[in-house]
Amino acid sequence: MALIDCPSCSKRISSIAAVCQHCNTVVSDMSDEKRQSMQQMACIKQQQTLMNHSMIAMLLFCGGFGFMFWGKPDPQSWQYMIGGGATAGGFLWYLANRIRIIISKRK
Repeated sequence: MALIDCPSCSKRISSIAAVCQHCNTVVSDMSDEKRQSMQQMACIKQQQTLMNHSMIAMLLFCGGFGFMFWGKPDPQSWQYMIGGGATAGGFLWYLANRIRIIISKRK
């Protein structure tokens, strides 16, 4: 008995299991072509999710930066803190997502 990756959710399951206990996908009567196809679809879905997160992070960064640049809030106000936080948070979130995309492509 060996551990394999579920073609649907990519979690580890037993090679003799009939059904994945995580996502209830039937793996016992699945052909190799179907298994590979499902694994590719799961990989594509994960990459699309990461790209969507990157886009949201970039929008947060641009929104915060735009507010700081055009809104010109007082440096001691709460609007200044929120704009700066959105800019910094969006930038860091974007970097983290880009690193996750690079790691997922190497797998």
